[in-house]
Amino acid sequence: MLSSFFTLAEEREKIFRNELIQYGVSSKKAVIAAKIIASGQSDELLSQEEIRIVKDARQKWSVRNKRYKP
Repeated sequence: MLSSFFTLAEEREKIFRNELIQYGVSSKKAVIAAKIIASGQSDELLSQEEIRIVKDARQKWSVRNKRYKP
């Protein structure tokens, strides 16, 4: 069961990464942000740099995602 949890986490990370890249987030930031988002860690456990990367990635995704909506 533990291995299926890791597989699920890896799949979620891939989905987040691909979605972020699709909407214009750089690959490097998308990888970092996806790993953090998929982990579900609270902000208290993240460094200021990690928080900034995730916020930037989510903001860019949000702006670009709204442009593609009908």
